[in-house]
Amino acid sequence: MSVSFRALLDVARSSITLSAVALLATCLVDGASMYSDAPRQSSIALVDSTIALPNRNAGFDYQLGGAYVPPPGVTVVERDRTDAPSGLGYDICYVNGFQTQPDESKAFVKQHPELIVQVGGKPFVDPGWPDEYLFDTSTPAKRAALAATVQPWIVGCKTAGYSAVEIDNLDSFTRAGDFLTAEGNIALATEYARVAHAAGLAIAQKNTVELTAQLRGAGYDFAITESCFYNEECDGYTRQYPVVLDVEYTNELGQGAFAAACKSGDRPPVMIMRDKFLVAPGSRGYFYRSCPA
Repeated sequence: MSVSFRALLDVARSSITLSAVALLATCLVDGASMYSDAPRQSSIALVDSTIALPNRNAGFDYQLGGAYVPPPGVTVVERDRTDAPSGLGYDICYVNGFQTQPDESKAFVKQHPELIVQVGGKPFVDPGWPDEYLFDTSTPAKRAALAATVQPWIVGCKTAGYSAVEIDNLDSFTRAGDFLTAEGNIALATEYARVAHAAGLAIAQKNTVELTAQLRGAGYDFAITESCFYNEECDGYTRQYPVVLDVEYTNELGQGAFAAACKSGDRPPVMIMRDKFLVAPGSRGYFYRSCPA
């Protein structure tokens, strides 16, 4: 980047914030943009002075079925918010922001029945996950109450040592008939982004490619996708985000097709394959493979 420090100071006197100036200075020192293809061992790329993104080429593991020591070379790890971060470089905290977790469903609906979609006086169940109930995002008051409920979970991720949060089930409106809308979910997702950034965390969009432009505009920093190669939609994320971490599954794309998929120009720089239930090593069905750097 051929920018002099005098020019940088001139920019600083304009409307650009001090954090942006610090970022430009970092680029000058490194001789590369903040989203350059850094070595695989580096797991962090700066966004500003407090929020960072995972490196777009770093080794990645997706551990929602239980925490474990990841394979060699992995420096970016996602775990459930109830698990401790790996401490290997960059940790992403999973937060189910649009429906209940299976082991918390009964307690949540008992404490907050008004925040769950109710049909005929009973909680509306996710058809694909029959032990999860959908959050009711249909009104501003309910969205505010949900944000207040989830905020401590997000802040807790920061306190635990995570670098980012992933908010899952943004697409709950697609499984709720006429009870929920994309607009209601986007409004709540926007509030989650504000909460995460206020806590000093980056925030990742999870799936729902059709809303990528809106979520990017709402402040989301990167994307974590499931089966984007299998569904032929990876470019919908890579056009919007500097970092896309994709997880393919053995029961969809299949182990035999993964090597060829890794050679495809249509995949994100980071793509791994996991077993359907994301179990830990030693458990029946465990599978992990990553594309070469």
